[in-house]
Amino acid sequence: MYAIIQNGCQQYKVAVGDSIKVDLISSPEGSSVEFDTVLMAFDDKNAMISKSGIKVTGTIQKHGRYKKIRVVKFKRRKHYMRSHGHQQDFTEVKIEKIK
Repeated sequence: MYAIIQNGCQQYKVAVGDSIKVDLISSPEGSSVEFDTVLMAFDDKNAMISKSGIKVTGTIQKHGRYKKIRVVKFKRRKHYMRSHGHQQDFTEVKIEKIK
């Protein structure tokens, strides 16, 4: 059984035992998290639309940060160059059950 969940503006295809990286959730490691916005859930032969109250629960494994990216804004022949970096935070969640 697997489901398609939405967290923020991103959608994830998850199954029991999967580990996904989502945007930062402000809960301590080891705590339980529940995803209410389940778009669809698929059984072996059936597809269930989320109107039936399907919930996906998981536990927070760790918090971390992605690698830093550098962004450069450049205009040729004008001696104009700006540079800055960005590093996104994430939370790794292990899916425990789909009900």
